[in-house]
Order: sequence, then structure tokens, then C-alpha cells
Amino acid sequence: MQTRVSSKGAWLSFVAASVLLTGCATNHSTPPLYQWDGYQPQVYEYFKGQTDPQAQIDVLEKSLQQIRAKGNRPPPGFHAHLGMLYASVGKDQQAASEFEAEKQSFPESSTYMDFLLKKSAQQ
Repeated sequence: MQTRVSSKGAWLSFVAASVLLTGCATNHSTPPLYQWDGYQPQVYEYFKGQTDPQAQIDVLEKSLQQIRAKGNRPPPGFHAHLGMLYASVGKDQQAASEFEAEKQSFPESSTYMDFLLKKSAQQ
């Protein structure tokens, strides 16, 4: 009887370890939700203030084309950042368009995008 309990305990330990290890395995076939192509380096460059806003716009526009060509979505904040860059160079219509795109893609950003739209309309 004692041997049976030990085998049962060993079996349960083996099953528990297998389940745990299987749960930790990553599935590489799941594509990422968003494609970050060039976005994060441009945000960093923006905050460093060492890059011309128009140069950043050009890089982000190119990144956006590449993202869409692959059938992917830009990450949260991409359109908002691009809109702020457009606003900084006086392209208010393009800025508004990007803010609206951010709202459409990420409805939770609506309050902030409305604030930015209102602020750019006042200037």
C-alpha cells in the first residue's frame, strides 16, 4: 500500500510539472497586435530634441506605409505622436486627421485626442 501512494504522488508531481512547463511555453505562431516599426526610436528622438520634426514625420510616414503594407496596425500613440509632430510644423489639417485616426483606432484615447484637437483649433 505504501508503494502505491508513493507512485501516485510521483505521478501527480510529474503531471503538475508537465502542466506548469506547458503553461510557460510561448506560442510563436501568434502575431503581435501592433507593429512598432520605427515608432519608439522616433519618440526618443523627439524627447531628446535633436531631430528636426519634419525628419521625424518623414520617418513615421514611411513606417506607417510599411506597417500597412504588411497588413498590421500601428501601436497606440503612433497617430497621436505623428499628429503632434504635424502640429509643431504648422500642418494643422494633417494633425487633426492623425488625432482622429488615433481616436478611431483606440477609443480610450478620445478624451485626450479631443483635448489636443481643441487646443490646436485655438492656436
